[in-house]
Amino acid sequence: MKSKVDYKPEGFHSVTPYLTVKGAAKLLDFLKEAFGAEELGRHPRPDGGIAHACTKIGDSFVEVSDGTEQWPAMPAALHVYVPDVEAVYQRALKAGGTSLQTPTDQFYGERSGAVRDVCGNNWYIATQIEILTREEIEKRAAVMAGKRS
Repeated sequence: MKSKVDYKPEGFHSVTPYLTVKGAAKLLDFLKEAFGAEELGRHPRPDGGIAHACTKIGDSFVEVSDGTEQWPAMPAALHVYVPDVEAVYQRALKAGGTSLQTPTDQFYGERSGAVRDVCGNNWYIATQIEILTREEIEKRAAVMAGKRS
């Protein structure tokens, strides 16, 4: 008797980023150094590129491959929550990332910074510092926009 197969692999969330880049091996090194990614598998192509690789960052998976003519490389933007935004931001810079924004407290209850990785993807790195209601966030946004309420 066959056991029931779940619609997604164990541990995966419903949405998984898949980064198609030029230089997947460099990106995998960056992910390991900056985010402590665990590389779960890597499948090479005959030309030496990476056909598919899977990493785990925290509780999420990020899949990576080298672009091809059929599936060209394209930049992406990702938002990642980490326990210590300052430390991860610094590790990302040390791993070859370029600063887009130094870590700053945000009105919506996060401290966040941003880096561009070695393949041109933007990573928005954040640590939640406050738990706010939707109303509190909207009020703060209105104040920032100059609409005192």
